[in-house]
Amino acid sequence: MKILIVEDEPKTGAYLKQGLTEAGFVTDLANEGWDGLELAKEGHYDLVILDVMLPGLSGWQVLEGLRRAGIEVPVLFLTARDQVEDRVKGLELGADDYLVKPFAFAELLARVRTLVRRGYAGLESAVLKVADLELDLLRRRAIRAGRRIDLTAKEFALLELFLRRQGEVLPRSLIASQVWGMNFDSDTNVIDVAVRRLRAKIDEGFEPKLIHTVRGMGYVLEAGAHGVIP
Repeated sequence: MKILIVEDEPKTGAYLKQGLTEAGFVTDLANEGWDGLELAKEGHYDLVILDVMLPGLSGWQVLEGLRRAGIEVPVLFLTARDQVEDRVKGLELGADDYLVKPFAFAELLARVRTLVRRGYAGLESAVLKVADLELDLLRRRAIRAGRRIDLTAKEFALLELFLRRQGEVLPRSLIASQVWGMNFDSDTNVIDVAVRRLRAKIDEGFEPKLIHTVRGMGYVLEAGAHGVIP
């Protein structure tokens, strides 16, 4: 599941991104209102976590822009503005929840999961599929050919990324930024090791093979891919 964080305070933004990434979410971070609005319009997010006091556009304006564009992504305001009128304004503009800083990360995570479940309620897109592999985003489980596959949080996020962009060759730099929230370092093999471990769980003992290496380019998830290295 993919979350956009719009937060201009660097330490808070980094803290949120790291915590949510470790909880298994794919996260993007914007530190300015205009950037947040553009990303939210283009990124197909499952949730937006939005500060109110932002450079460029305020959080109120970002939310108004999203709703005017017909984008009904769930929005959680996370802000130091704790007056009742601020909470009322946020909810009246179309926010789904409002949490005041300082906050406990456990409470934030619980609210995030509730909003994401609510957004997916009754939607087939809560389950991503390819061949005989299914990834249930709400129950956080993977099943292939009827067999449950145990995944770590990072493996789950990596498989979700592959499934959301199946058939697309994903370079290591993109995988690093989306799953680990880091710039890719060509001297590290963390991406290759992670993909190898995921492939062992997803493909060993099953046909067709789904995760493939594209030499010099990256990895692709596809049933019956051609011109790639299994």
